Amino acid sequence: MDALSVLLQNVHLFETKYYRLNCVGNWSYSLTRKDTILFYLVMSGSFCIDVGNDRREVHAGDIIMIPNTHQHTSYALAYDGDAAQPLDEMLNSCKAQTLDVKGEGESNSSLILIECQYDKEMIRPLLSVLPSILPEINEESDGRFEVIDVEIKLLTLEAERERMGKTAVINHWASIMMIECLRVYIESLPEATENWLKAMKDPFLTKALAAMHEAPSKSWTIHKLAEVAGMSRSSFAQRFKDTVGMPPLTYLIDYRLRLAARYLRLQQNSISRISELVGYASDSTFSQAFKRVYGVSPKAYRQQYHG
Repeated sequence: MDALSVLLQNVHLFETKYYRLNCVGNWSYSLTRKDTILFYLVMSGSFCIDVGNDRREVHAGDIIMIPNTHQHTSYALAYDGDAAQPLDEMLNSCKAQTLDVKGEGESNSSLILIECQYDKEMIRPLLSVLPSILPEINEESDGRFEVIDVEIKLLTLEAERERMGKTAVINHWASIMMIECLRVYIESLPEATENWLKAMKDPFLTKALAAMHEAPSKSWTIHKLAEVAGMSRSSFAQRFKDTVGMPPLTYLIDYRLRLAARYLRLQQNSISRISELVGYASDSTFSQAFKRVYGVSPKAYRQQYHG
């Protein structure tokens, strides 16, 4: 399995909601969301999205991901700078999942807005290195995703029918969109980038990353990881640190504890079993390591979520 697939195994999107927005004229709106990943499927027309200092012009056929922001603004290309109307209350009260956003003029855009909740601990390292909007689209790349027609058809079918598994289907398709956006972004990363995601493209480091994520409970050493990567111990350790920004075993410990936190929140295993699953020889060693990072014992952490 490739490193990106392994990296995303424990990244789950849930409570996915989606809306169709029909935007007419010189329209604009602002949207505030916390701890939410947003996607735009642009069905027709062109418009702009502002997230912080990042402005993006998008067109029919684009899929856009906004991974980590509290507020953004979308508006028609002819937008004249008037105050954008807040969309939050309209979405919160929307029952038909279709909204009209109107302004003066004749330009039209149609889009599907998708918002997803996510497991903050498991996705934190990924979000910390992503841009405010992705993927980057330029004239050299095709920038249009063949899956968009399939996405729209499936979302439309799910919206029209009440069938068993509807929520699961929608959550899975949101995850597929995230993967599509991520891999286009990673594939476009220049060699000189300081982003640790370029390790996904490294033919040596990707093997070690996949191994750690596939078997976090294994007694990994620098030597064993270097063997997996097909490098000398010293070359591997230096290359990993330079690319990822931390030593291999520091990365492994961070992943183990984030995974442990996920298991604790799910409450499907005992603390002793979780200790084994993430590679600790004893419950006391696991508890000490967990408390150093999270400030509380595994038991207290679990009680915060299941008091």
